Amino acid sequence: MVELAEGVAAQVCGRLLAGLGHTVTKCEPPGGDPLRTREPVDAGGLSYTFAALNADKRSVRLDPSTPEGRDRLTELLAAADVLITDVGPRRSAETGLTPAGLRAAHPRLVVVAITPYGAGDPRSDAYGDSLLAECYGGLAAMVGEPDRRPLSLGGEQVAHAAAFVAFYGAMLALRRPGGDVVDVALCDVAAYIDWKSDIVYTETGQIPVRTGTSIGRWRTVEAADGWIGFIFQPEQWDSVVKLVGDPALEDPRLRGDKARFELVDSWWPAVERWAAQRTKREIYHAAQRLGLPFGYGADLADLAADPQYQARSFISDGDGATLAPLVGLPWRFGPPPSLTGDDDEAAEPTPLRPVPPQPVPHTADGRGRAPLEGFVVLDLGTITAGAATGRLLADYGATVIKIEARERPDAFRVWPVPGAGDAEVMEESPLFESNNAGKLGVTLDLKTEAGRAEMRRLVARSDALIENFTVGVTRRLGIDFPTLIEVNPRLIYLSLSSQGQSGPESGTRSYGSSLDLLSGLASVTGYAGERPMWSSADINYPDQIVSLFGAGLIAYCAVQDLRGTYLDVSQRELVSWTLADRIIEHLDTGTVPEPSGNRRPGSTPHDVYRCDGDDQWIAIACRTDAERAALAALIGADRMAGEPARWWEENHREVDAAISAWTRRRRKDACVRELTRAGVPSAPVQSARERAEDPHFRRRRVFLDEPRRQKGFPLRLFGYEPPQPRPAPSLGQHDTEIRNGLLPGPGDAGDVPAPRPAELPSPRPGGSL
Repeated sequence: MVELAEGVAAQVCGRLLAGLGHTVTKCEPPGGDPLRTREPVDAGGLSYTFAALNADKRSVRLDPSTPEGRDRLTELLAAADVLITDVGPRRSAETGLTPAGLRAAHPRLVVVAITPYGAGDPRSDAYGDSLLAECYGGLAAMVGEPDRRPLSLGGEQVAHAAAFVAFYGAMLALRRPGGDVVDVALCDVAAYIDWKSDIVYTETGQIPVRTGTSIGRWRTVEAADGWIGFIFQPEQWDSVVKLVGDPALEDPRLRGDKARFELVDSWWPAVERWAAQRTKREIYHAAQRLGLPFGYGADLADLAADPQYQARSFISDGDGATLAPLVGLPWRFGPPPSLTGDDDEAAEPTPLRPVPPQPVPHTADGRGRAPLEGFVVLDLGTITAGAATGRLLADYGATVIKIEARERPDAFRVWPVPGAGDAEVMEESPLFESNNAGKLGVTLDLKTEAGRAEMRRLVARSDALIENFTVGVTRRLGIDFPTLIEVNPRLIYLSLSSQGQSGPESGTRSYGSSLDLLSGLASVTGYAGERPMWSSADINYPDQIVSLFGAGLIAYCAVQDLRGTYLDVSQRELVSWTLADRIIEHLDTGTVPEPSGNRRPGSTPHDVYRCDGDDQWIAIACRTDAERAALAALIGADRMAGEPARWWEENHREVDAAISAWTRRRRKDACVRELTRAGVPSAPVQSARERAEDPHFRRRRVFLDEPRRQKGFPLRLFGYEPPQPRPAPSLGQHDTEIRNGLLPGPGDAGDVPAPRPAELPSPRPGGSL
């Protein structure tokens, strides 16, 4: 692998490949990557962020704008399988590094381009980071309190999510004869993560808004030593009453979910009084014993001392570089490369196994063969984490068989659309469609010997299996990895559990909001100096990124022919891994970071500002003195133009007031035009309605409209365009065909008649996995 990038997303993608044992050569400018010295830094002056993103890589210094630099880069690419780059289209053209040019010069090379708006979009010549992507993609519009400014998730979340998408895309390209170009746009990934807002807006006409942590059915409440997420489903109310033990919750009027929500002021003060007398861990463990998916607000000091993380060796007692996002594949923990000289001492590489170049067969409609054609996946995933992983694999050609129990199907089939009212759901939810389009559907009763026998028969003919059950369920059903590997020694088995398959808390229950808190993400998300903020039940960020990572892992094992592999992914650990730089800093210095709003190291100003109109905002992110000088001139604050970055940071309130005075007098689109013209990195905060009207997302198929709105694709391959996925299967739709030994191909399942509709469980409002 060769990495030519300065942004976080591309460097995280390279870190994934380096961690898995592949040789990643990082190309730095002659003076070194500017990230090396971005504060905070260790005692030796090395940035914690640089150390976290570049562990185990090699480094060479070159300037691709010079003949010597281009010659050196050409040598590296001639021996490489993959190039990871975030160079914009203008600089790519100037240096001869356009994707088409690279593919022409190196026909077997996979090119992974991670840019703000797409490899060919002129806007990708400007700087882009997670804040700008989350704003333009609409994700930021959903995070924070409804009457306050939108928030970016703590750290560089969309950059990490985009890295997971790019990793998956690289594996897909390696499965294509002769390779391909993978085009990942940061803003597309942000929009893809917020796919439920697209559904809500299309289905109800309502524009989803931020709900924060202080309103809604799920809330955070202050404990004696921190915060606890009060998270439960309607049918768990009796357990909540038992947990709190206050007569105020025993009012018969509170038996119904709608009434509880309307009368929340009559019982919530009792919850607050109760929680204030107990520690957050005491409440968490008591709730979990009752089956309630509460989560406590873990900060980074909590994570470092966490018994679950220690039992799984996720965080070491040493330098913290041992954070690994999965169990089941070897993971390397070496130091980042030094800049004392070109690192030409190549470690023994772990080779990738790209498909050798050959003529690419085309289907009848002219599309190239799908990267995962012929790959069979058994999908026992439910709600989002597991089911969305299967959908991503089906999108790129895998035959994915969704397995459900007729008496207990995927609860997402009847999950209410937020904002659609409390009426009983009479048909399959459009939310289910998004996570299950393109799959086949079969029902099995795994509690019977006949059902388990049918399962074993399917396993014998499959390549991979996905499950996200509570730990222990697969063993009780006789479909755990030790059992099924005896049936098929080449099976790739992916478990996506809350906290992993081992450790004292492996059996806990959680939702995405629980994991926001438990992972430490909420502790660094929020308004400066205030309570932790989760991504909300409408986003459930942890569930979204784990599906991106899970699909990449399965495709990686397919490329590497790592058969008979058990992949144990803790959703909590994966989210914590995105905060690796802050965890390493804490282990080194004892610093415990708190929410800082939208401010981030290395950029100032870095925030969102109110524009003219209701809930209208613009994001601004300046990294250089030139960008700050241009901003000062634009807003009429010339005296700020010559001040250094530290002055802008230390006087951020004065700076923010001057920017706000300018933005408040202008409409959002006018702010965008003037800031862009001045060369100031910016992005509008878009709502779901604005995103639906933006041709960018429709053109790049981030959402689809046939037969109704559903999520589309988080990446693009130059050589393969996924077809419109067939509708999600009805319950047991393909029982007869699959039990008769037939596995329909991608275009064969749509005409199979559906069986009689089955009895389905009642809807479960409040949140989703």
